[in-house]
Amino acid sequence: MAPQVLGRALVTAKWLSEAVQAGRVGPSLRILDASWYPPQERNARQEFKERHIPGASFFDIEECRDQSSPYDFMLPTESHFADYVGRLGVSNDTHVVVYDGDKLGTFYAPRAWWMFRAFGHKEVSVLNGGFKNWVKEGHPVTAEVSQPSPAVFKAKLNTILLKTFEEMIQNVGSLRFQVVDSRPEGRFRGTELDQGLESGHIPGAVNIPFSSFLTESGHEKSIEEIQEIFREKNIDLSKPLTATCRKGVTACHVALAAFLCGKRDVAVYDGSWSEWFHRAPPRYKVSELKRSK
Repeated sequence: MAPQVLGRALVTAKWLSEAVQAGRVGPSLRILDASWYPPQERNARQEFKERHIPGASFFDIEECRDQSSPYDFMLPTESHFADYVGRLGVSNDTHVVVYDGDKLGTFYAPRAWWMFRAFGHKEVSVLNGGFKNWVKEGHPVTAEVSQPSPAVFKAKLNTILLKTFEEMIQNVGSLRFQVVDSRPEGRFRGTELDQGLESGHIPGAVNIPFSSFLTESGHEKSIEEIQEIFREKNIDLSKPLTATCRKGVTACHVALAAFLCGKRDVAVYDGSWSEWFHRAPPRYKVSELKRSK
């Protein structure tokens, strides 16, 4: 088997392909397709049914979330998460590998990776390069849907990895932790709509678009390149750091990138801009568009 890297935060397509071919997918190794797309663009579940990595199960982020929240993709309860992933055959002893089929290479997989970590699971990895590169490299795909045996998963929320609206409001005044916003520059600056919302950012936040961490092929950049990205934005990885975005998804790319550099405790503001926009006072929504009027 090819070596794994960095506490298995990433695994290569070569490593996973060898594991699949060796028949290792089972109670000790589960593969999850965490793809999600805007419904008018693509159907993630249908695409999974048509082709996916052999042995993979579909991790439906629409089902594994707090469905009572007005905000997209908020974390479910411990019991909801435990029940959901247990039905996918994941126990506390399972090594989980997540991927998605986004054209960039990776988009939603880091969110699933962070969710597992937020609920106390350490053995979780992102497939470096995603399904796009899995196919490009000629690894096998199948339409056969596996039926994993249910497992028992015990979830314990690690609050260190999660920030609430109240904590983010307090931080505007205290600046106890750094904040990185992973949205595109125009949405961060407030010069373009953010999926229908007026855009802007939290006071004091620094903008590092999540795509900065990906190569043109869709793989994670090297540790040295990632460290330089943080340095250029004056982000000190030895100090507390929280990531935010539009709905708590691409913020997880920041957490993954920092993890690869050895920083394991980056928190994600789960509500992100979708919550901040609706709840924060106007003075806490920084937008260049407003200043230009």
